[in-house]
Amino acid sequence: MVNRSNSPSIQLTDLAKSFGSVSAVDGVDLTIAEGEFFSMLGPSGSGKTTVLRMIAGFEQPTRGTVSLAGQDVTGLPPFARDVNTVFQDYALFPHMSIAENVEYGLRVKRVPKAERRTRVGEALETVRLSSHGDRRPHQLSGGQRQRVALARALINRPTVLLLDEPLGALDLKLRREMQIELKAIQREVGITFVFVTHDQEEALTLSDRIAIFNDGRILQVATPRELYETPNSAFVAGFVGTSNLLTGAAARSVVGRDGTFSIRPEKIHLDDVPDGAATTAGVIREVVYLGSANHFVVDLDVPDGPDNPENRGNPTSLTVLRQNTATAGTALGRGERVRLSWLPENVIELASTLSTAPSAITEESA
Repeated sequence: MVNRSNSPSIQLTDLAKSFGSVSAVDGVDLTIAEGEFFSMLGPSGSGKTTVLRMIAGFEQPTRGTVSLAGQDVTGLPPFARDVNTVFQDYALFPHMSIAENVEYGLRVKRVPKAERRTRVGEALETVRLSSHGDRRPHQLSGGQRQRVALARALINRPTVLLLDEPLGALDLKLRREMQIELKAIQREVGITFVFVTHDQEEALTLSDRIAIFNDGRILQVATPRELYETPNSAFVAGFVGTSNLLTGAAARSVVGRDGTFSIRPEKIHLDDVPDGAATTAGVIREVVYLGSANHFVVDLDVPDGPDNPENRGNPTSLTVLRQNTATAGTALGRGERVRLSWLPENVIELASTLSTAPSAITEESA
């Protein structure tokens, strides 16, 4: 549970980092609450990992300040900051047992042996590995080794735990299991977790709040629900989940006015018109079978199509998601005409243009 303390765990003020002529982070302001599970989400090269490294002290900012629990730590080395970092590479000592790996930080700090044993036992119990202390790293699965790395970081009782894509090396099934484990552990220990990922589903699953990064800046900070349901830009709408983005002639034809608009695929009805819904028609260009659902790519009957110079490069299609339930199975195929409908409140007007947004058809629907 998030601690609603008034004092922030982390405060970043006008934080910037340049590598030569390249600006990796450009004026980031961010406040992270004590006990919060906070994620930094964005594509590769968006600046999120550089921000994490500046919080940890591995990189010095070109400009700005880093404060932890109200103390300016901008100039302090990593060992002088009350934070620990967990990386994608577990970095476990292969010649040591699991208990010895977890204990290592306490030995460096010359913690008495009896206290070390007690704290190692508590740490291994926290990560559900209390019976694995005598094993070596090669005897554990990838998920178990990741939990050992987590226990080793937690045993020093840091105020903040930084996690740099720690689940990236795991397969999909194990990754999803570890997401649930990680969130449960964070709630149990109650400290601030700052999690870096480029995986949108992972961020939505784990986080109390998420910051969306692009080109070294934060575009939006919000809860997972707010980011998904009310994105503030075309980039956020296209990056967080799958989104249909309409602009130009397509927007005027479908929505009825100029602007950039987002409609989520699951909000669109296929050959089913609810009361008060807006409608349009089109032809199915592609059907993607996803097991639990089908994605339909429907080319719209837009008067000014892609050959119009004003609309060139903008979408003239909508992606529709329909669940494969017992009563909603589909026999629809490519080339069939269909009617699409949606409730007006499910159309979100966005601030920025489509040219700054990812494709409306993401990996999830490909």
